[in-house]
Amino acid sequence: MHWPEGIDAKGEVRSQFHHVIDVATTILDAAGLPAPQQVNGVAQQPLHGVSMRYSFDDPGADDQRETQYFEMFVNRGIYHQGWTAVTRHSIPWILGEAPDIADDVWELYAPDDWTQAHNLAADNPEKLAELQRLFMIEGTRYNVFPLDDRRVERFNSDLAGRPLLIQGNSQLLFRGMKRLSEASVVNVKNKSHAVTAEVVVPEVGGSGALIAQGGQYGGWSLYMHEGKLAYCYNTFGLERFKTYGEGPVSAGEHQVRVEFKYDGGGLGKGGDVTLFVDGEQAGSGRVDSTIPMIFSADETTDLGEDTGTSVSDDYAPHASSFNGQVRWVQIDLADAAEDSDHLITPEQRLRVAMARQ
Repeated sequence: MHWPEGIDAKGEVRSQFHHVIDVATTILDAAGLPAPQQVNGVAQQPLHGVSMRYSFDDPGADDQRETQYFEMFVNRGIYHQGWTAVTRHSIPWILGEAPDIADDVWELYAPDDWTQAHNLAADNPEKLAELQRLFMIEGTRYNVFPLDDRRVERFNSDLAGRPLLIQGNSQLLFRGMKRLSEASVVNVKNKSHAVTAEVVVPEVGGSGALIAQGGQYGGWSLYMHEGKLAYCYNTFGLERFKTYGEGPVSAGEHQVRVEFKYDGGGLGKGGDVTLFVDGEQAGSGRVDSTIPMIFSADETTDLGEDTGTSVSDDYAPHASSFNGQVRWVQIDLADAAEDSDHLITPEQRLRVAMARQ
């Protein structure tokens, strides 16, 4: 930590126990600001962090965080006053049926064994039982239960049964929207879909991303390359399936569209790609395989550019911005993607927009 006007100590180490959730609380405390109770009209949960400011000038101060639970894919742990109890439910990179939670073996480590080298579970069963009970209390308090040890399925909202922030089969996005998380966009994976954009192409010809989701290691992008409409589906960074329009898109206002007809029959299958400009077919191609679960943990959906790493290698990250205008983009799934004239009328667009109110 570096705060010349607030920390007198220089080059010292603090040994009090803290967790990453304490960082935000510490910054607010140092700034003299309360945690917001509302953000954009939405009530906020109280911060669970503890400020570390007390330790800045007092290396011997008692820990202000005495307890912290841990849980990931049902691998669990609990810290309390220096003691830790942990159990490994399964190994993340070994897929298959998970063991019974009741069969998990807990380990116990003393305050002076922060490397967890000496398991004391057999020597001190009373302490282990105390910490196991404390995990149940903390887990209930912070909504850890019910435990969910599914692996791959949890990455796909359709399979996990996890609600998205967007409901329904159509979503309308507008110019300037970017850095949208995967849960903020309708799920196009494992199903037929269409993406339509209203754009203004400059006199020099179109270049750059109209909309992109994901990045270098998985995702899709509708863009213009050398004046032509283009679509790229990036499968795990291993293959890039590209479809190009047959000719350049003229300057001016246009409605461009890509239709993806999914093969069906399971997850991660391929599909046929068709490009349209103003309702007329402009190109077709093939995607042999798709991503079944998640495009990326940190890449996003962007309009008019492709932030982060690039889905397509036809444009560099620093040169992904579209050189014209992207007025709006509509994503339609399944039956909503079927459109005989391959155009979206203002009335159709208004209906989708009003459905989100």
